[in-house]
Amino acid sequence: MALELCVKAATGAPDILGDCPFCQRVMLTLEEKKVPYTLHLINTDAKPQWFLEANPEGKVPVIKFDDKWIADSDVIVGIIEEKYPNPSLSPPSEASSVGSKLFPSFVKFLKSKDPTDGSGEALLNELKALDEHLKAKGPYVSGENICAVDLGLAPKLYHLDITLAHFKSWTIPESLSYVHKYKELLFSRESFQKTKAAKEYVIAGWAPKVNA
Repeated sequence: MALELCVKAATGAPDILGDCPFCQRVMLTLEEKKVPYTLHLINTDAKPQWFLEANPEGKVPVIKFDDKWIADSDVIVGIIEEKYPNPSLSPPSEASSVGSKLFPSFVKFLKSKDPTDGSGEALLNELKALDEHLKAKGPYVSGENICAVDLGLAPKLYHLDITLAHFKSWTIPESLSYVHKYKELLFSRESFQKTKAAKEYVIAGWAPKVNA
C-alpha cells in the first residue's frame, strides 16, 4: 500500500505541485528512501471538505499512516525514519541543528521593508556559518552521505535563491563557495528534481507574504 501524502498545490494552478518547502522535505525523504506514495494536491485557498474532515487544522503536509492522518513535517519525517530505517537518514547529533536559523533569517530579510534593520546581515551570518561547517565537514552537513538535515535545508535554499533574486535582487555571495557547491549537489539529485516546485510557482506563493 502506497502512503497517502497531502501537499500544497501551486498558487493559481491547483493541478500542479506547489511551493511549500516543508511538503518538499517530506517528499524528498520518501524519494530518498524509495517509499511509494500517492500525492494529493491541496488547493490551500479552497481546501476540499474531505481534507478538512481528515485534518481539521487544514495544514499541509499531512500523511496517512495506518488510517491516521499525521501533520507537521518534523513529526512526519521522524515516523518515516522509524518505519523505513533503510537507508538511514538520521543525522549525527552534532549536525542536527546545522542551518536551523537559516529559514527564519531568510523570511525576515525577504519580508523586510527597512534596509537598515540588520536582517540582511543576520542572513549573511547564517550563510557564513553554514559555509564554515561545510568547509570543515562537507560536502553534506554530516560528510559524504545525505541526511535528514540536508533534506530540510534543500527546499529552503531553493526558495531563498529564487525569491531573494526576484524580490530583492540579492544573491548569495560567490565567496561562500561551499554553500554554492552544496546547493548544486542538492539541487542536482534526482529526488530534488522530481519534487521541486517550478520557479514561477515559488514566486507566486511568496508574493502575497512579501507584498503584505
